Amino acid sequence: MAGESPVTYDPAGACEISVQDLEYRAGLAVRVYQPTGAGPFPALLDVHGGVWSTGDRTNAEVMDRSLAESGMVVAAIDFRLAPEHPYPAQVEDVNFAIRWLKSKAADFNANPGTVGGIGSSSGGHSVLLSAMRPNHVSYNTLDLPGSNANATLKYVLAAWPIVDPYARYQYAQAEGKARLVELSEGYFLTTDAMKEGSPFQILQRGEDVHLPPTLIIQGSADGNLPVPVTEQFVTAYRAAGGSIKMEMFPDMPHGFGYSPGPETDRALALMKKFVARCLEGVA
Repeated sequence: MAGESPVTYDPAGACEISVQDLEYRAGLAVRVYQPTGAGPFPALLDVHGGVWSTGDRTNAEVMDRSLAESGMVVAAIDFRLAPEHPYPAQVEDVNFAIRWLKSKAADFNANPGTVGGIGSSSGGHSVLLSAMRPNHVSYNTLDLPGSNANATLKYVLAAWPIVDPYARYQYAQAEGKARLVELSEGYFLTTDAMKEGSPFQILQRGEDVHLPPTLIIQGSADGNLPVPVTEQFVTAYRAAGGSIKMEMFPDMPHGFGYSPGPETDRALALMKKFVARCLEGVA
């Protein structure tokens, strides 16, 4: 049975995959990219970006397909969106989806002990926040009958993530980016909530958190977020005892990995090698 045999993952592997859309919660879809074969394969939950307000499970299809074709099960989720569903609704859905994927891993020939998370932009924020606070009383609210799976993650892949929503909000105000200001307000409602739900400020406050190994992919020409704050987050994560690597992509904009190209290929190769290192010794 999947999950009872050692997991082998070759970052240079090439697999045929199948793709299916399912519901992981009532009214919320997940697209599962599954390698063919008996496995057991590692598994990865994808959380898309969109300023917490737009987009769907197909946003990162270029990345999801490539990762799946290397030999991992990738589950890309839809989730509740702002402004109808403000903070922390998205993080609640992510927390639930992690537990769901672990509970269903055998159905996809995957190993539940390998589940990692990938998120881009605001999705990177939600993945980091859930990973750092997997048992938080405000996030771990949705019951998953018949399962005792937890929401911890083996590792995190964060693509151009929003590591501090309040700092990003201030940046958007200063740069005259009205859409980012409006949608940030629509999700968090208050600046206090932006600060409370900030992975960077959580570290600055010295909260007791989980710190899974993390890889950040970031473009130097990202005009959507304050890149220096991301660099400060990396320093704080290490200072708190976490293992983290940030790979800077010169002259690349926000969201560059959503489109095919040589820099996307390089980012994906780094992700695959990082996953392989995180899975060494997993049985």
